[in-house]
Amino acid sequence: MTQIDLEKISNQLESSNSRDRLLALVSLREVPPVDAVPLIKKVLYDEMLPVRSMAIFALGVKPTEECYPILVELLETDPDYGIRADAAGALGYLEDSRAFEPLVRAFYEDTQWLVRFSAAVSLGNLKDSRAKEVLLEALKSKEVVLQQAAISALGEIKATDTIGEILRFASSDDWLIRQRLAEALGNLPADKSLSALRFLAKDGHPQVRQAAILALQRLEREMG
Repeated sequence: MTQIDLEKISNQLESSNSRDRLLALVSLREVPPVDAVPLIKKVLYDEMLPVRSMAIFALGVKPTEECYPILVELLETDPDYGIRADAAGALGYLEDSRAFEPLVRAFYEDTQWLVRFSAAVSLGNLKDSRAKEVLLEALKSKEVVLQQAAISALGEIKATDTIGEILRFASSDDWLIRQRLAEALGNLPADKSLSALRFLAKDGHPQVRQAAILALQRLEREMG
């Protein structure tokens, strides 16, 4: 992308019209991180939440050395819980192992379920086995979305020794939980996973059945 194009985007980010600023952020998709991040920072504290939210997401997918400390600061200090949740999500996209501690703190200390949900999802994205205890704690939550996130993340970190813990959700009333379970089991090679997936492959909900069948095929190939 030429300097002229970058200047055009930079000017667009200063537009008084929030739609222009959003479109400018979208147009950074093809811009290298080193050029994109200084432009993203221009709207990191925008008055419009959708612009801020997209800017934070952009930091997660345009990683430079600057992104990690900015996202951690937002996660730990921003008064808006939606922004803290966005920052937690973006840290997962960075896939930086340093994010483990801030995400665990956010899970345990933040009072908003949306932030805790984003932290749990991102702990799965980090694929760090140390997250197991936190995720098992999330399984006990009364918030169904937290249970969903924890099940998915336990699959992501390949915590095979937690199969027994997540299998109790096989008969959950929530079909999304059963779908997440099927997807997670596909990452956990064990005889128990195969049995559970054969059970879920007959589920009453088509999306659960489809997820279970795909996971079963993957596991059968992997386990021979």
